[in-house]
Amino acid sequence: MKKNHVYILVLTALMTAVICVLAPISVPVGPVPISLATFAVLLAAYLLGWKMGLCSVALYLLLGLIGVPVFAGYSAGLANLVGPTGGYLIGYLPLAFATGWAVERYQDAVRPVLGMIVGTLVLYVLGTAWLALQMHMSFSQALGAGVIPFLPGDAAKIVVTAVLGPILKTALKKAGVLEK
Repeated sequence: MKKNHVYILVLTALMTAVICVLAPISVPVGPVPISLATFAVLLAAYLLGWKMGLCSVALYLLLGLIGVPVFAGYSAGLANLVGPTGGYLIGYLPLAFATGWAVERYQDAVRPVLGMIVGTLVLYVLGTAWLALQMHMSFSQALGAGVIPFLPGDAAKIVVTAVLGPILKTALKKAGVLEK
């Protein structure tokens, strides 16, 4: 196995760990808590690209599913994935895909941000639809509970990722961890 492949696997595991550390830190504000999970997913996808970013998020979800307390509020288990916030958790996968794909495909500063926004919108749609179904709410009520309070924070997470992502990616390329 090439040295670079080992570095990518280690970086994928490291980004999974970052998601696992940041995601449980949360503030309960209703049925959907505010957490740092979306920031960690955005950063993982920015650094790893869509394939390994998806792997990192899938490993995070698998760890939570098998009982490691990595979900918001240090929770774990199947109940989180099928409960009211399950759609948002599953929404991390398209968020990672859209972000990683845009970062891999475009080298400018704007289009990766658009990828993050599109991924966030897909996450919102999945999460809101699932929340509405699980909580017997209208879609607009679920938007009020699961999206509106999160817009400023998620916008800030996108901005921070757009600034920090290129800096970290450049440093990892200089260190020989990522291909140039």
